[in-house]
Amino acid sequence: MKSKAVRMYGEMDLRLEEFELPEIKDDEILVKVMSDSICMSTYKLAKQGKKHKRAPQDMDIHPVIVGHECSGDIVQVGKKWQDQFKPGEKFALQPALNYQGKLDSPGYSYRYCGGAATYCIMPHEVMELGCLLKYDGDSYFKASLGEPMSCIIGGYHANYHTNKHNYDHAMGTKVGGSILIMGGCGPMGLGAVSYGLAFENKPKRIVVTDVDDAKIERAKQCITVEEAAEKGIELIYFNTAKAKDAEAELMAITDGKGYDDIFVYVPIKPVAEMGDRLLAFDGCMNFFAGPTDNQFKAEINLYNCHYTSTHIMGTTGGNTDDLVEAIDLASKGTINPAVMITHVGGINTVADATCHLPEIPGGKKLTYMQFDMPLTAIDDFEELGKTDPLFAKLDASVKAHRGLWNEEAEKILFEHFGVK
Repeated sequence: MKSKAVRMYGEMDLRLEEFELPEIKDDEILVKVMSDSICMSTYKLAKQGKKHKRAPQDMDIHPVIVGHECSGDIVQVGKKWQDQFKPGEKFALQPALNYQGKLDSPGYSYRYCGGAATYCIMPHEVMELGCLLKYDGDSYFKASLGEPMSCIIGGYHANYHTNKHNYDHAMGTKVGGSILIMGGCGPMGLGAVSYGLAFENKPKRIVVTDVDDAKIERAKQCITVEEAAEKGIELIYFNTAKAKDAEAELMAITDGKGYDDIFVYVPIKPVAEMGDRLLAFDGCMNFFAGPTDNQFKAEINLYNCHYTSTHIMGTTGGNTDDLVEAIDLASKGTINPAVMITHVGGINTVADATCHLPEIPGGKKLTYMQFDMPLTAIDDFEELGKTDPLFAKLDASVKAHRGLWNEEAEKILFEHFGVK
């Protein structure tokens, strides 16, 4: 059957093409992709081309389909999986396979499997590893955002605190502690705030820093201080650029004790070093941001590491359990991954948006695979709606949901473009 997909041939060489998919094998599954959010990791793949550790060396001859934050419907199931999956079921994907020690991953390595496609084929290893997950939510976009949310969830679970009596590690952020999310008003940071308000290891407070007033104001609207207070958590947004002494003022929020858990969401040396200095006794700093410089370094205080048990770690990606938790919480409305989304577009926008991702302001770019539509900022819906009835409807929908993308808005798009 025919599929249309964004395929990569080399460095910054992404092309939207139509081609013939082969018939599926008995151990494969054919899926219809509905939504795919664009990940910075795909930009890094595009920038590096064959140099990327997951990229096949023959991509110039056999291009790979990009995109891995996808969701859609199962269309056809090979004989091997017919007792587990049925046509018509919705799916979410965990792309971090690590199958038999290989780095191959959907969206990076496969000719016929990737999220930026109308249809694609899930290879046997995806199902063998339990990475094709059934999803029962009302919208596709929340399942697409399950993958980035799983990375956030993995970070929360991976943090740890020591016990000096028996040296057992208490996993997860500290119950009743103070969390600091540095550079946290971007899409992933807001996802971390949303999950922090829902995590079973309930903190006393969450402090979120940024240097951009516009991003901070949007964050305050997306996740309000009042919403956090209703959950018994103090939520503080803090502009470090406007503070006379940001470090001292952040420390004062904790009465000089420091932060039990710190997540660094921007790969900036002074930010990481300040995070290290703001750690409480037995504090854990998670360097979550992924730098492009493989020689990125920052100084840490080893005196504190020795005498006050501070420790630093890093996490990247989430596992299948994290993804299961992400889509379950999203489908129940316990977390709202929509706080990440600032732009919406069609399959025709993926190649250009991916190659220019760092230059496009805002958060997550959500794309839908079954139609063409310009990549449009949610903030622009109101102005566009003055002359376009579609954007007038979308504007009314997002305004009814605190300015956020939502299930109703997705259905408006599907109805407009005749997607079933």
